[in-house]
Amino acid sequence: MNSTSRNSDTRSAAHDRVYRSLRAQVMHGELPPGHAMTLRGIGAIHGVSMTPAREALRRLVAEGALTLSGSGRVSTPVLSNERIEELAALRALLEPELASRALPRAHLALIERLQAINGLNSDAVTRHDVVAYIRTNLEFHRTLYLRAQAPAMLAMVETVWLQLGPTMRALYGRLRRSSAPPHHRMIISALRAGDEPALRLALRTDVTQGLRHLLG
Repeated sequence: MNSTSRNSDTRSAAHDRVYRSLRAQVMHGELPPGHAMTLRGIGAIHGVSMTPAREALRRLVAEGALTLSGSGRVSTPVLSNERIEELAALRALLEPELASRALPRAHLALIERLQAINGLNSDAVTRHDVVAYIRTNLEFHRTLYLRAQAPAMLAMVETVWLQLGPTMRALYGRLRRSSAPPHHRMIISALRAGDEPALRLALRTDVTQGLRHLLG
């Protein structure tokens, strides 16, 4: 391998590392709505040059995770009520379908794994750890949806989660829950019973009820 190829591989690896790190931060609500990002700041935090930092930002802007203003300012999105409603509707359409497709493959080990994740989710609520709450909440859903074996649909859902991350942080920070919502337990019960209508209802309620507080 020549030096040009090695340098290209190094830049690609750096770009991917920065992209994945920033993507997780946005999706899990580590950054609030309207949080500005600079190439210099990203480069310093991640120990990379401007080029991989720029490539990572461009990719995230293309996914809707970040917004680019006319002046070139890059920041996490501040969503309008109309946009929140649209994204909530997408979740309500896609996620019950994924759960339904996962139901025939919902073996005991999966249900036990979901119970364990939900325990971590409840602990995060008790500790008022907003980021841990969002992260474990999404892990619960992703673990279930992976059993659907519908990668294109799951990729669409993750894009929605990505766009909603900072808004979810603002929401859960405002609600200050003292206990976890009951919907995950309802999802697990429906999986145990093999009850598809109950599963769809629990999923639809779970993914939309929190966002209603932002629209109220």
